[in-house]
Amino acid sequence: MHAASPPHRPAPPNRPVYLDNQATTRCDPRVVAVMLPFFSEQYGNPHSVEHAMGRFAEDAVEAARAQVAALIGAATNEVVFTSGATESNNIAIKGAARHARAHPAAAGAPRRRVVTVATEHKCVLEAVADLGQEGFEPVFLPVRPDGLVDPDALRAALSEPTLLVSIMAANNETGVIQDIPALAAIAKEAGALVHTDLAQAAGKIPVDLAAWRVDLASVSGHKLYGPKGVGALYVRRRPRVRLAPLFSGGGQERGLRSGTLPAPLIVGFGEACRLAGAEMQEEADRVAALRARLLRGLRAALPDVVVNGSMDARLAGNLNLTFPAAPAAAIMAGAPDLCVSTGSACSSAVVEPSYVLRAMGVADAAAARSLRIGIGRFTSAADIDYAAAALAAAHAAAAAAPA
Repeated sequence: MHAASPPHRPAPPNRPVYLDNQATTRCDPRVVAVMLPFFSEQYGNPHSVEHAMGRFAEDAVEAARAQVAALIGAATNEVVFTSGATESNNIAIKGAARHARAHPAAAGAPRRRVVTVATEHKCVLEAVADLGQEGFEPVFLPVRPDGLVDPDALRAALSEPTLLVSIMAANNETGVIQDIPALAAIAKEAGALVHTDLAQAAGKIPVDLAAWRVDLASVSGHKLYGPKGVGALYVRRRPRVRLAPLFSGGGQERGLRSGTLPAPLIVGFGEACRLAGAEMQEEADRVAALRARLLRGLRAALPDVVVNGSMDARLAGNLNLTFPAAPAAAIMAGAPDLCVSTGSACSSAVVEPSYVLRAMGVADAAAARSLRIGIGRFTSAADIDYAAAALAAAHAAAAAAPA
């Protein structure tokens, strides 16, 4: 018998093929177009309302605020602009806890428990852990092998008086979508505040915070084809949620986030939200079809490739895959024109297995063979076909290499 021939190595594309859209997205050219005048022509400070240029900038900022609010099902006055989801998450989690500590309830024991999930973004895990140094009780819930939170595990955690529950809507590594309305209802029955990180979900799936009974939510501009460096925090007004600000300043954004607002970035963020709302379903259908095409192509060459996390409750553009016989780092090195990621933390040339996959019960050896692939608005069918061939060829070469 003849040995099976190795997979065909595709010709390099004219540009890198970008499939890391959970890390960041290309700023949509339509977004860039609306931003540009606010850098060079309409450069007024939106807080300088004494003159025409300042008022023009203020009006643009407020129009963008309405666009963000419309995307997430909020009232305009419930949107606070920040530098991004990391800042929003910190204001929500630490701000709620510190305000509660400074203003204890008139009756009853203070609520010190703060509940989150082991697969959250690092900024949420670290923010909750930080509160442990301030007298609060951090609780980190496990997830099932499909990446979803078990509602009974949440109920058990809420058996003690709980101040805040923070659960992300869609995971940044696996794309797994939590049932936030159902989980929020459980938390509200226990009297806890509810925060959700929408960084990956906003603009990708329908969000209606007014109906979801969520108190606080975080959004990031650069995850939905807007600019980097801008985001928002949703703060429910009725019933009103109160937070302690993280830092002092001029009292902008209802006193929650001092500092001059970056009008160009906010205008771009607003336009990105408008486009996402208008094109969401069409884009999700197209991206899901590309994901199916990629998975078919990979499984034709590598039948034993495994998808990590639920395929039913998942963002349309995400695949988190464990390859059968080669380390993820070696596969990436063998496909240098393909932009994907391991979802791992790298330092001093040591790659640690993904803590998200570990929390889902994936063994370290399998996690080390896992890649995150993020398909997005600007991904083409040609990109997908190149990626399938390049990954298969790189895997074959890495698996055949001497140990």
